[in-house]
Amino acid sequence: MQGQQDKVSETLLEPDVVIQSKSDNTVRLSHRFYTGLVVGDKHLSVVVKYVEPHIFVITAYFTDKVKKGAILWKK
Repeated sequence: MQGQQDKVSETLLEPDVVIQSKSDNTVRLSHRFYTGLVVGDKHLSVVVKYVEPHIFVITAYFTDKVKKGAILWKK
């Protein structure tokens, strides 16, 4: 994900969809679709953990599809 910080920020600020993790209710996955990437057209998934008073990014990765789980928000 080196060099993709702008996309990670954009995905957190303006996601296409936000999914509740199926395995951890303190984790949400924000997804945004990008075209023209070196790896092809992909969704960027940014995994965020919410533990009051802290919120932090666990990981971010490109994927072929949005992960399964309850939809919390959709564009």
